[in-house]
Amino acid sequence: MTSPDGSAKPLSQKALRELVSDLAGKIDRLEQEVEQLRLDNSNLRIDNQALKDEIARLKHLPPRPPFKPSGMEKATQPRPNSPGRRPGRGAKRDRVTREVTLRVEVPAGSRFKGYKTVVHRDLVLVAEVVRYKRERWVTPEGQTLIAPLPVGVTGGFGPGVRRFCLALHTQGQVTTERLTDLLNGIGLSISKRQVVRLLTSDLEPFEQEDHAVLQAGLVSSPYITVDDTGARHARRPGVTTQIGGERFCVFRTGRSKSRLNFLSLLRGGCEDYVVNDAALDYLRRQPVEAAVIARLTKLQGQVFSSDLEWLEQLARCSINIFDRPLLQTLNEAATWGAIRHHGLMGTTVVVSDDAGQFRVARHALCWIHAERHLQKLMPASPKQAKAVELVRKTIWCFYRGLKLWKLSPSPGAEASFRRQFNRIFGQHTGYKELDALLARLARRKAELLRVLERPEIPLHTNASENDLRAWVIKRKVSGGTMSVNGRVARDVMLGLSKTCRKLRLSFFAYLGDRLGLHGDQPRIPPLADLVIQSA
Repeated sequence: MTSPDGSAKPLSQKALRELVSDLAGKIDRLEQEVEQLRLDNSNLRIDNQALKDEIARLKHLPPRPPFKPSGMEKATQPRPNSPGRRPGRGAKRDRVTREVTLRVEVPAGSRFKGYKTVVHRDLVLVAEVVRYKRERWVTPEGQTLIAPLPVGVTGGFGPGVRRFCLALHTQGQVTTERLTDLLNGIGLSISKRQVVRLLTSDLEPFEQEDHAVLQAGLVSSPYITVDDTGARHARRPGVTTQIGGERFCVFRTGRSKSRLNFLSLLRGGCEDYVVNDAALDYLRRQPVEAAVIARLTKLQGQVFSSDLEWLEQLARCSINIFDRPLLQTLNEAATWGAIRHHGLMGTTVVVSDDAGQFRVARHALCWIHAERHLQKLMPASPKQAKAVELVRKTIWCFYRGLKLWKLSPSPGAEASFRRQFNRIFGQHTGYKELDALLARLARRKAELLRVLERPEIPLHTNASENDLRAWVIKRKVSGGTMSVNGRVARDVMLGLSKTCRKLRLSFFAYLGDRLGLHGDQPRIPPLADLVIQSA
């Protein structure tokens, strides 16, 4: 080896030792500097995310997740055997509404060879303003008789205008201001206030159908996926909860995201409290004194129809109703008792993203959210980064196996999956934060492997996140709501549009059917019946 100054003179053994020692020291210093830079970079990321969250808080917006989607679901998707193209929405056969025969001048002696068909699609939007001249007669007795209006004609605007507004505002995410300009541009003279009235008033039939859809889903669905997001109503922060299944979806907006609020939604619109075996079992799993449970046992079988009646009965039982944590637990237990009293959530599995308020009944944990915790780790050395990547690949492989097993469940494989789960989440990598995360997920084994007991449930809550995306876009476009009618209209119409999509129904056709544009006899049966029939 030549000397460091570039000369061809070989180095002595002593000089080589000094050079190697010097280079080793430089490498150690560089490794320390790289590790310090990694740590500084991680701290800067944390500070940057904290500033973004603070900006979102000042704007009254939910904080943005500091990580990208993991990609585990897409990467583990089984590949189709045939590379054929999946038909899109345009593959549906059009219904011909008008047929026109075009003739051509031909010379004498020509032979007719049939027709060459061309399908032409068009859309006609015309404002129709009808003036009804109602005859007025005065009978010999002095009574005035006026000709009645046709059935369905009420107010200054017909059901066709209302269907157009509801469809564009709900599905098209068109704001009321742009909707007003669009209608006036077509030739229909209408104000923004009148458009708002068409969107938010006289929605009681839709609201009743939405409640019936929720109750049908809670009765018939083997599982529900749930999620929530921030909301604004009357200039105050709130929360919108999504409850959905394979065939239905509903949204509910309120002030709280507590477990009591979630249980109240699962009652399906009822407001009663019931003390029964289900309520007492719920209490026994909570940190409640045995004396309190003994007093409530005397009320077993009783139904209380209102909050006031329930609180009065608790006071008669010498229970401190001013102890807020205790009262919260008692309300949760009596609400769960009412859910079971009405025959809801019998064997239904709740699949959630591990939010505490959703851990009720038979609970299953979303694998996508569980794996996402690995992205939050910030390894400070290549060794730690390699350990995280190895564990992540192992979890992806295990998840792929679960998905394949779900397609054709075979008895006897459950024990093998449980042993693999123990090996993956029981290992020790030497990375403290990673080992703590694995131990935490190992304690949720029953919820992560719920699919082995119920193969029909999903492994993730992607369906709920997709349903909520429409609501989030509506919030970004239109902001919050001010009136109760506006809040109910947004939740109900978005929920019904999502339910129609899952039932493969046209929301536009559904609106026309419910608004009487197809006559007195509806063509589309109640959505709740379709939810139960297809369960």
